[in-house]
Amino acid sequence: MKVLVTDSISSEGIDILRQAAEVDVKLGIKTDELINIIGDYQGLVVRSQTQVTAPVIAAGKNLIVIGRAGAGVDNIDVEAATKHGILVVNAPGGNTISAAEHTIALMLALARHIPQASASLKGGKWRRNDFMGIEVRDKTLGIIGLGRIGTEVAKRAQGLQMKVLAHDPFIASDRAKSLQVELVALEEIFQKADFITLHVPMTAETKEIIGEKELALVKPGVRIINCARGGLINDDALAAALREKRVAGAAIDVFATEPTTESIFFGMDNVIVTPHLGASTTEAQATSATDVAVQMVAIFKGQPATYAVNAPLIPPETASLLAPFVPLCTTLGRLVRQLADGQMNAIKIQYQGEISGHDTNALKAAILGGLLEGISEERVNLVNANMIASQRGLSVVEQKEAGCVNYASLITVEVTTSKGQTAAAGTVLRDEAHLVRVGGYWLDIVPAPGYFLFAEHRDRPGLIGAVGKITGDADINISAMQTGRLKPRGEAMMMLALDEPLTEAHLKKIKALGDVYSAKIVKL
Repeated sequence: MKVLVTDSISSEGIDILRQAAEVDVKLGIKTDELINIIGDYQGLVVRSQTQVTAPVIAAGKNLIVIGRAGAGVDNIDVEAATKHGILVVNAPGGNTISAAEHTIALMLALARHIPQASASLKGGKWRRNDFMGIEVRDKTLGIIGLGRIGTEVAKRAQGLQMKVLAHDPFIASDRAKSLQVELVALEEIFQKADFITLHVPMTAETKEIIGEKELALVKPGVRIINCARGGLINDDALAAALREKRVAGAAIDVFATEPTTESIFFGMDNVIVTPHLGASTTEAQATSATDVAVQMVAIFKGQPATYAVNAPLIPPETASLLAPFVPLCTTLGRLVRQLADGQMNAIKIQYQGEISGHDTNALKAAILGGLLEGISEERVNLVNANMIASQRGLSVVEQKEAGCVNYASLITVEVTTSKGQTAAAGTVLRDEAHLVRVGGYWLDIVPAPGYFLFAEHRDRPGLIGAVGKITGDADINISAMQTGRLKPRGEAMMMLALDEPLTEAHLKKIKALGDVYSAKIVKL
């Protein structure tokens, strides 16, 4: 075996790789050169600098595995690797403690103006009165995202005698209680926190999770820390809030484009910036490199990996039967996640009919992947599905019934939250996924990618037309429509497939219509 290392990793990882392979280290290699030589290697190890694009992967004719010595895999085309049968492994836990400690360090530096005071004194000025700080004791820390790193930040903040609030809809209430963390709505974080720190991945759902609207809600004098991903905060909105002193200070470790030597924050005295140092400790680099190297050696020996980002979901012997159900299960997870309100605590999966007679672990992983995508940086697969659910305190129950009244096979996903139950069911017809039940309503929806309006209402003449007028006035086309009702003139649900999403203002108009109980936009 031959392994190519193109970004700097700890020597401990190199030593492990050399036990099973010939290792070449070529740092700072250009993409064209990488494409020319990658065909000679069975393994590739990178951190965040090397861009492992589709052309690189296509040129890697002998590649078996790509290792990312860190958590995020943004720089790797995972889909292209999967198509070529190449495993991608990472080290999601390697930088947890280092990132949490860096967050706390930045919080304390913000509270006491440490970088500014140091620069002033080195510049020959003794200005004690200019750097009056605050204690963090008895202050409120708001954590957005209570995953691995967020949890470790919470523990350390409690040691500093801080009150900890957190927002994460996919952490069970019991799990939060065991951490002595109070789960709250995102708006309450903004309104009550003295310090706010972000620990969520960068997705379409979390992009600019803090913007102008959110900064208008913050407690005056709040301090904001971002050691997660660039793009989670609208830079212009934050800069304006800092200039207005509505936000007392900010600490930014990550940027939308990296590396960078230009930012709106670089000229602001009340902002601390660091060049993505969250994982830059000797211990984190050693752990990440070791975790990835151990997995790559295991794969070379034909053994499973611990953190396989794209582990095959379908055992070969059941691929033809189960494969059509995987996208259905992912869609069911996504749908239920977006329809549910409140704090998630439990997940129930019911398999009925022919599908119940097979190994459904792959389907469970697909459902959990749909539920948790955009929340966890780890991709959910056969290897880690149960572990990720357990870490978040979510109970997962599976039920199987041989009989099914309406379909040859039916899969139902139900989540229990602090506000009740939300369920959806689907089947496969002619190798095509169909959503056939949402809540208590039977429908038949082919879930093509796009936007869907789900509205519960009382079945009465003119209501669907009134909703259609609102979408028409918004210049948004309806491509398909489905309705289901419990009885004539009783409770009902309409589903409209839309070419574009409705705005909050349009949703508000729909909810204001008489006899509309709820209205939500879902993206599938």
